[in-house]
Amino acid sequence: MIPPRPPTNETRNTLLRLILGFRRDLLSALPARLYRARMAEFRSPLIHSFVCNDPALVRLILQEKPGDFPKSRRLRAGLSPLMGNSVFVSNGEDWARQRRIIDPAFEGGRLREIYPAVLAAARSVTAELPEGEVDIEPFASLATADAIFRAMFSLPIEHDIAARVFRAFRAHQDAQPLVNLAAILPWMPRWHSRATRRTAGEIRSLIRQLVDQRLDAIAEGTAPDDLATRILTTPDPVTGALFSSAEMVDQVATFFLAGHETSASSIAWALWLLAANPDWQDRVASEAALLSDDMATLGKLKATRAVYRETLRLYPPVPMFVREAAVAQRFRDRTVPKGAQVVVSPWHLHRHERLWDHPDAFDPARWDTTEGKASARDAFVPFSAGQRVCPGAGLAMMEGVVILATIVAAFRLQPTEQEPVPVARLTVRGSDGIRIRLERREQA
Repeated sequence: MIPPRPPTNETRNTLLRLILGFRRDLLSALPARLYRARMAEFRSPLIHSFVCNDPALVRLILQEKPGDFPKSRRLRAGLSPLMGNSVFVSNGEDWARQRRIIDPAFEGGRLREIYPAVLAAARSVTAELPEGEVDIEPFASLATADAIFRAMFSLPIEHDIAARVFRAFRAHQDAQPLVNLAAILPWMPRWHSRATRRTAGEIRSLIRQLVDQRLDAIAEGTAPDDLATRILTTPDPVTGALFSSAEMVDQVATFFLAGHETSASSIAWALWLLAANPDWQDRVASEAALLSDDMATLGKLKATRAVYRETLRLYPPVPMFVREAAVAQRFRDRTVPKGAQVVVSPWHLHRHERLWDHPDAFDPARWDTTEGKASARDAFVPFSAGQRVCPGAGLAMMEGVVILATIVAAFRLQPTEQEPVPVARLTVRGSDGIRIRLERREQA
């Protein structure tokens, strides 16, 4: 089965049509030529943007000269009600200081300590899944929210505050469906709806309670050794300063978005792809028997990891990275003026017709080799790349493999007549959910 991409319309050639298209859905509003173009320039009296699908330009923007392409100020304004000045939106020394404190908590050796929390969350949601036709998105969100709360605060999702954060975040997603719109369309107003401000405020208030409780536990010497404790007790190696309570609220809100919402998106799509491709589902089910309480068994789940990587290629949770040219540039013989919007679009890069063989096909076997039209290093950036690569990328890969294997071990997945259509909300989700049919497997 060919995974769907949203329909595009090459006739939307007026500014009004573009605006109306963006209001409906960011992905379908963009022209189909972006799946073939190495670069596209959009220019009008109100907008000047460059979408870059050339791997050389992607390396330049994300890896070689990241200081020349800071995060868009418009993006920061759009996300500030929830994230404040967190590592996801900050620039310059603010960002560097935050990464110096955060990165040690996500180093490779630390993942072994987080693994039991992820496995417990995977088993918990699998026990909750019903048989029959379901929208799998809410269950994927439940699993990843549970995982991040267990890893961050040693709390299951059933905990009162964790459950309230989860409910508020679902409401926040509905209240702010097009998170990147203001960053891509500079004339869009920076105001936030009452619902967006309310849900963001509720989430931050609940997170503040958790952070304050943890600071008290650290002072008393009773804090568990989890991500929250590690980050709150790690001094900046340059200045010696710790995160303040307010700064930690910003970071936790970001971790919840990055560790919950993005992973939920990719896991839901992966389960749908497995339902639609029973041969690969059988491979994952066969491997799933190897999963155990020992994290070392993850290395044996090669097909499951390939399925998850292929899902991240076809349905990157964050479809676009928006940067701003801090200085004038020259891209493919075109002048990029200072202040122009520079967009790296994993959605188009990962399905680019010049870079990938059969770009719309679900083919996890392509990850058995780096040969072919595209190098995974250059044309696969689901977690960004370079200095600003997601610090939790390793955790996200572990989370995806563990949750997929656990669910497929317990259930046989089948497609329904309703094929999901991807749309860009906070992440790439199904316009009307992602529905599959679950049938419990007989346990040996």
